[in-house]
Amino acid sequence: GYSLNDTVVVYDRIRESLRLYKTMPISDVIDKSINSVLPRTVLTSLTTLLAVIPLFVLGGEVLRSFTFAIIFGILIGTYSSIYIAAPCLIWFNLRPVTAQGEEVVAGAGR
Repeated sequence: GYSLNDTVVVYDRIRESLRLYKTMPISDVIDKSINSVLPRTVLTSLTTLLAVIPLFVLGGEVLRSFTFAIIFGILIGTYSSIYIAAPCLIWFNLRPVTAQGEEVVAGAGR
């Protein structure tokens, strides 16, 4: 769930940026969007880790495996929403490139 929430936030920022920067190449739009969301994502992850790590260390044997799974999920979820989910949009080819190397922008030329 944590990873899904981060991914939705990243995709929403990319969607907003795609509307704002219609002529910018998709890779630049994604880069700009990731740079604007990165501080929020990292701070949210670190804040959650600050609450979970003491549970891991001081919680005893009963909570140790559960909190380890949460810590692992937070780290992998943050990584995947930034480094895996966003570049997948390039593979989806949201703005196809024409033979001349220009991106086709929806609604352009009307």
